Order: sequence, then C-alpha cells, then structure tokens
Amino acid sequence: MPSDSNAASRSLWLSTETAPHFPALSQDAHTDVCVIGAGIAGLTSAYLLACAGKKVMVIDAIGIGAGETGRTTAHFFPPDEWYASLEDFFGTEQATQISNSYKAATDLVEAIIAREGIDCNFERLPGYLFSMAENGREEIDNEFQAAQRAGAASKKLDCVPGLSFDTGSCVEFENLAQFHPMKYLVGLADAIIKRGGQIFCDTRATEIKNEGESHVVITSGGKISAAAVVVATNTPFNKETMLTHTKQIPYQTYVIGVRVPKGSVPRLLLWDTGDPYYYVRLAEDDHQSGDQSGDQSDHDILIVGGADHKTGEDKHPEHRYDEIEKWVRERFPMALSVDYRWSGEIMEPADGVAYLGKNPMGDKNTYIITGDSGNGMTHCTIGAMIISDLICGRENQWEAFYSPKRKVKHGIGEFVSHQADVLTKYGKWLTPGEVKSTDEIEPGQGAIVRKGIHKLAVYRDEAGSLHSLSAKCTHMGCVVHFNSAERSWDCPCHGSRFSTDGDVLHGPATSPLSKPAD
Repeated sequence: MPSDSNAASRSLWLSTETAPHFPALSQDAHTDVCVIGAGIAGLTSAYLLACAGKKVMVIDAIGIGAGETGRTTAHFFPPDEWYASLEDFFGTEQATQISNSYKAATDLVEAIIAREGIDCNFERLPGYLFSMAENGREEIDNEFQAAQRAGAASKKLDCVPGLSFDTGSCVEFENLAQFHPMKYLVGLADAIIKRGGQIFCDTRATEIKNEGESHVVITSGGKISAAAVVVATNTPFNKETMLTHTKQIPYQTYVIGVRVPKGSVPRLLLWDTGDPYYYVRLAEDDHQSGDQSGDQSDHDILIVGGADHKTGEDKHPEHRYDEIEKWVRERFPMALSVDYRWSGEIMEPADGVAYLGKNPMGDKNTYIITGDSGNGMTHCTIGAMIISDLICGRENQWEAFYSPKRKVKHGIGEFVSHQADVLTKYGKWLTPGEVKSTDEIEPGQGAIVRKGIHKLAVYRDEAGSLHSLSAKCTHMGCVVHFNSAERSWDCPCHGSRFSTDGDVLHGPATSPLSKPAD
C-alpha cells in the first residue's frame, strides 16, 4: 500500500483505501507496452491497451496512486481555463472539441466502473461556477454563452440552489461527476491483472533508450524492452521531453477536508472565478482507522481546495490551509473539525490545454500525458484514450488538438516571463545561505546553508538531528527550497520535489538529492 508520501499532510483518499502493493521488478523483461506511472493516467492507459489485446507492463517508483492521483480532489469539472477563454484562444470549433472530449472521458470512466464492477463512490451530479466579484454577472454571462456555443450542457441560474450563502448568478453544468480515486485505481489494477497485465511497484524508471524498432526502459530493477512506452508521471522525466518543461508551470494547490452533518450541504460541485479561486465537493465519511469519534454515517467530508502558488515559492505555506478554512467557515456555518489537509502539484500548460500524445521530440513510439491544469482526472483519461488509439493504429479525433508537438500561440506572455524568472533562479548559487548557522534551524524546519562554494539543504528533525543534502536539484541544477507544510525540498524551476532524506517525490528529477561531500 502506498502511504501518503509526505507525512506532514494527510490525503483523505490514501487514508481510506488500501491499494495492493506489487513487488519490484527484479530482472530484465519484455512487453508490448511499458507504462511508467501507476496513477490514473498510467492505469487507464494500461487498462485500455490490455483490453485491446496488448501485453502491458506498468511500473511505478513507489506504488499505485502514490503520486498526484492520491492527492487530487477527484472531480470531473469543465475546463479549468473556462470555455470563454478557450473560445477566445482557439475558436468555437476547438472549444467544442474540448467539451466533447471532456464528456467522452467522464462517460468512459462511468462505463469502466460498470463493466468491471468497481465500487468507488462514482456519482453524477451538477456543478456550478459562480462569481462574487462586482462584475460577476458579466463574467457568468460570458461563460454561459461560450459553454452553450461549445455544446456543454448548461443553464444560467440566479444563484446556486440549496447553499447556506448567496452566490449570485451562476452557470450550472449538468451531469458532471466525482469519485474516490484510490478505489477506482484499485479496480483498474485488478482489471489489468485479470487481462494478463503486470504491475511492479518500487521500480523507478531513470532513462528511455531507443534501440532499433524497440525501446529500452532503464529502471532500478532491470531493463524493460518494449515496442511502445507511455510516460504517465504527471510531468515527463525523459530527456526527449525537455521542451515540454518550458511550456508548462508547476503549481502547488492546497486542500482541506472538513466534517459536516450529513445533508447540511447539497451534493454538488462548486467553484468560483476568484484569484485565488476555490473548488468544492463532498465525499463520504468512511474513515477506516477508527480514530474518529461519533457516528460516521451522520457526517460527510466537505472537500475544499485552492490557494495555489508556484511550486517552491512559499517556504511556509501553512497559512494557505488557514485561508481556505476561513473561506469555508464564512460560507458554511455547519462546518465542524478539519480532519484532513493535503496538497498536490498541478502542471499548468501555456495555452490551458493538456499535452497528450506522441513525444514532442524523439521516437514516434513514446507518448506522454502531462499538463493536467487542475483537470487531472479528465485530462488523464482523455490522454489514455488518445494514446491507446495511436498505439493500436486507430485514428483519434482529438490527437492533433492535444498534441504535445503543437505550437503554443496563446497565453505565451506569462510563460516567457516564467522562463526568464527560472533563469534568474540559477543566480541563487551566488547568494548567501538563508541562515548563517545550522543552530538557527528549528526542529521540523529546513533551510539552505552555504558551505564554501556549495549550498546545502539542511533539515532538523523533531528529535533535533540534522539531515544535510546538496541543495542542487538533480533535474537541471536549480537550488531547492524547503516546504514546511509538506516537509519537502521543492524545486522552483520545473517542479521536482524531494523528501527530507533526498528521495524523489515528484519529477521530472529521477535521482535523489546527493549527500554533501565531506
């Protein structure tokens, strides 16, 4: 079972479902398709390919759902960029493609659940976009009209029905969905095994080599030769996708799970147009560890997320949980205890559209799924649909639109600015440390310390012992920053994250932070 990798936070999904933990790869192997990553992107891809008769092997550096799928809020919203923006960028026809692909992905998840008998609390329900800004009515009007032109089933209402506060005018999107992501992954894994697929945990891929007509995936447990490789690791790690890192920005997003009396909040999805914006859903209160009091069946968990920031740019982000809680208590007076809080990392693509399909560089038989943009469950499923079609020689109507090879023409200003900012971060190697002495580091905290020409990432654990690592990110050499909410070392350049022991928590890095030279 993958535990929540960062002990400082606690995901509802990883706390309430035990995933099977498969053994690590221990010898060289051969397969038709090697899928790297056992989250929703990887397991959905593997499932669809196994159903098509392909021999499939899935590997994961930790275990099923141990990455970002176990830290999502698991909803099927409309596009995070809004239909109005997407229509401005791409036109009505392309916005319609997005609407159709989102619907198809949600329908596919529902069909898989029915076909495989997966009990994962899947639920169809309406979603509401609202604005409490002064010009909110105009925002809502524009989004409703764009959604209508894109063919998204929607209505405009005076307010969200059944809430304890007045939202003002809103767009209702019909027939959206939510589920328990870990329970879904457990079902997918079982279905893959039943179809002859293989899954290996504790098996980190470090490189992909092209050898003639096949690929060789270099892993911690052996080499895997395959006709095709799917990189489903939230952000790709293979060197042929380096250009992709310049077309998306890593963000950290924060979530709390609050107990509320059952029935006190209507079953719906909810999000606003603010900056930062907030997103809301309900989940069953089915905690299994028995450490909570009261009648579990009398409560739901109100899940609320938001307060995003660029990865590595807030050393003490605990205040973001407080900001979300304040927002919740001002609008939901029935809110009780905060039982869960966690964060996740999302990749924000330049033009708001995910990168799903063939590698932008390198061999034609490697594929990537990245750029989730806050719609991970949907985009990962669309990516699996596209890639399984391409590997099986079928046409896919969305291949060109989501192609990682497409030229980015929209939203480029922010990303030019971000890349310029990334370059300035390399100058951190010339600056002093954050503290002059390790004596200044409190228990449970970390700081960058200069030692001669080197910088060290130093963490003091709760017992007072120091843990020193090189502060150099093993991806492209940026200086990492400490994240006190997750007790992790985060890279502000491309989003790699490391534990206080130096282990990789999130790519694109594939190697741990090194131990400092004596």
